[in-house]
Amino acid sequence: MNACRALPPAEGLAVTLDGPDDFAAWRETARRLLLARVPPPRVVWSVAGEGTGDLFAASAPLPDAPADAAAPRVSRRFLDLAGKAALHSCPDRFALLYRLLWRLQDRPGLLDDAADRDVRRMDELVRTVRRDMHKMRAFLRFRAVQQEDGTEHYVAWFEPQHHILRANAAFFVNRFTSLRWSILTPQGSLHWDGETLREGPPARREQAASGDPAESLWKEYYAAIFNPARLKIGAMLKEMPRRYWKNMPEAELIPSLIAGAQARESAMVERGAALFDGPRPSSLAEVAQGIAACRRCPIGCNGTQAVAGEGDARAALMIVGEQPGDTEEQGGRPFIGPAGQVLRSHLDAAGIDPARVWLTNAVKHFKFEPRGKHRFHQNPTAREIDICRWWIESERLLVRPRLILALGASAARSLLGRTVSVQRVRGEAIMLEDEAELWITTHPSYLLRLKDDARELEEQRFAADLGRLAARLRDLAPRA
Repeated sequence: MNACRALPPAEGLAVTLDGPDDFAAWRETARRLLLARVPPPRVVWSVAGEGTGDLFAASAPLPDAPADAAAPRVSRRFLDLAGKAALHSCPDRFALLYRLLWRLQDRPGLLDDAADRDVRRMDELVRTVRRDMHKMRAFLRFRAVQQEDGTEHYVAWFEPQHHILRANAAFFVNRFTSLRWSILTPQGSLHWDGETLREGPPARREQAASGDPAESLWKEYYAAIFNPARLKIGAMLKEMPRRYWKNMPEAELIPSLIAGAQARESAMVERGAALFDGPRPSSLAEVAQGIAACRRCPIGCNGTQAVAGEGDARAALMIVGEQPGDTEEQGGRPFIGPAGQVLRSHLDAAGIDPARVWLTNAVKHFKFEPRGKHRFHQNPTAREIDICRWWIESERLLVRPRLILALGASAARSLLGRTVSVQRVRGEAIMLEDEAELWITTHPSYLLRLKDDARELEEQRFAADLGRLAARLRDLAPRA
């Protein structure tokens, strides 16, 4: 007999949980309701003290299960997800979970239906709760408070968006076992004395410590490790939203560090160029000889052969990739591997003859990580790209291209001296100091990593970028 056959219509049944994160009570109550065949529309879930519920729902004892009631079917996967979703602050979370539990009795595979509205809603709650738990672990800051007996007690203030305090308690106990600490929040507090964890009432911000002498050392360290070459403000704000800054001592440094990032980045580039002394190469052959002997960065010292540029030495178009790959390093030529084949195919389709182009890379040696018999590509660091700018600039001075196509962020950095977002600037011409036009698009290796519809869409965008570049190339007046 179907365990979830609905009872006849009746008034709503009110269920009040003692706490907003009381998943154990919800689980036991849901099990009893399921055995009694009480359908989801008849149950009104609320939490004591939250003011939620239904005025017309009757607060009565739970009905008894019939003698022939079948045991509910509940997977471990559902319980794990439901336990996280129950910590969310939305008032309908317990109703959603009971509705899913009810439906799972007839559809055991329901959780695999990504198009189902209830499944999507639960997944959204779980993701949000996990993100809030991560933020608490990442952005909570303890401050030392001197006790009357001379010992130190560490106090932190945090404002979680969801009911995650108890769920995160084990993390902080395991992480700071030897310290005595308190975590204060508007929802409640935790206190650890080195042996026992106690729960306390909600707290106010002014009850937390305002600072300690160690913060100045921490801020000095944070400023020292701040890397302007890897600064992406949008990504930083997404990972560390401004609402957390007020409780983080290092956050007061961020605006000034961002403001000075451009100058610090330029200084890093200049330091890389300063490693080279003497005149620039007078021919492309000298460039090839120079990169073969270059040992100014770790990539040049890894035992691989350098890969020089090739093509039309008077080309109007220079194409710059990131670095040679495994195939290019073995063959000693740029763009002859799988990504190079994709590039050459798209160049032909756009009406650009690869033989009339100068092909080269921002970094001249293959940076890789060995795994057994294979060598896997590794991205060059900003420092390594900046050191190699000497060679790419030398090539530009000799070829004198009027258009330059940078494939990916590393290639763009080698030409601009700073990091840019490829998706933000792709398809637009950037005028360089020598009046050459820089165009930026994705690297063809990126297309190879995509699957099905995503690859088809990105290939269309890549082809469109090359189409605009080809049109601009045709518009150029012949070189004198």
